[in-house]
Amino acid sequence: MHVTHLSLADFRSYARAEVPLDPGVTAFVGPNGQGKTNLVEAIGYLATLGSHRVASDAPLVRMGVERAVIRAQVRQGERQQLIELELNPGKANRARINRSSQVRPRDVLGIVRTVLFAPEDLALVKGDPGERRRFLDELITARSPRMAGVRSDYERVLKQRNTLLKSAALARRHGGRSMDLSTLDVWDQHLARAGAELLAQRLDLIAALQPLADKAYEQLAPGGGPVALEYKPSAPGEAHTREALFEQLMAALADARKQEIERGVTLVGPHRDDLVLKLGQLPAKGYASHGESWSYALALRLASYDLLRAEGNEPVLILDDVFAELDTRRRERLAELVAPGEQVLVTAAVDDDVPHVLAGTRFSVSEGEVERV
Repeated sequence: MHVTHLSLADFRSYARAEVPLDPGVTAFVGPNGQGKTNLVEAIGYLATLGSHRVASDAPLVRMGVERAVIRAQVRQGERQQLIELELNPGKANRARINRSSQVRPRDVLGIVRTVLFAPEDLALVKGDPGERRRFLDELITARSPRMAGVRSDYERVLKQRNTLLKSAALARRHGGRSMDLSTLDVWDQHLARAGAELLAQRLDLIAALQPLADKAYEQLAPGGGPVALEYKPSAPGEAHTREALFEQLMAALADARKQEIERGVTLVGPHRDDLVLKLGQLPAKGYASHGESWSYALALRLASYDLLRAEGNEPVLILDDVFAELDTRRRERLAELVAPGEQVLVTAAVDDDVPHVLAGTRFSVSEGEVERV
């Protein structure tokens, strides 16, 4: 699978952009702040319905306009598909496939799959648990696009449950009459059902990812491992099947009920879990050096790529300003590992930041203009 053409309208800094793309390596080279990352960010958005740089859609729309459009032609074997996303901050986004009548945005998931390396990836190792949860859940959705619906259901139920708990906590603090919390049992059921599905997928993913991450780390930093991925749930237990995980979550919610009402927030569920990354016997966060943390983050992305490639269509590899962050040894090792990819997109400030093994198509990006060199 590869993207053959990218069109942007009012996305980030681009009023208009038309970029033909080839299989193999394509590098976008130009000074910082000229729009290189905006191009690969758009392709990443088609794959995940989110940006690796910002949490909301508003910054993705060019200043002074109301909406942005990302359109891409995608080839998979002999099949071609045209996908289009219209971003409407504050309103519902719109999507089309092959210029058909409107579909849900999440219906485009799975047409483009990407694995994106970026300087922000260091947060996978050094950052908060939310970074690692997002990594797991985006990879889960890449493996099984239907999980986008499960994730959406979970977030909706969590929001409703938190609203009820917050109202109960406020009433309690202000000495009012206690609220009727009978509906909380219903929300517990919904939260535990969607949460169990999400947990089961996360545990399955970690089991599949573990040996691949260890292998990738060894390739990047020989003798520096081993690495281990350990899931740390907020609901204690050893369950793995969906039904057992459902029961485990229900029990944990019951135990936490009093504390949740006091604090006005849901304290149990996948939204409170963490992925503990170990290097040797110690957690990488707080103990790994800067170079080791970079190798770990890269190993997680390489493992993701190997997993997706083994399970189906090879994803597009995106390396956004990564090589400037790496020392010479890691730069060369990473370049050698990704060079055989079906489609590899690289951004760099200067030509020298692109390793020679990644020679391929070059575009110059300057002042919003994208020109093939």
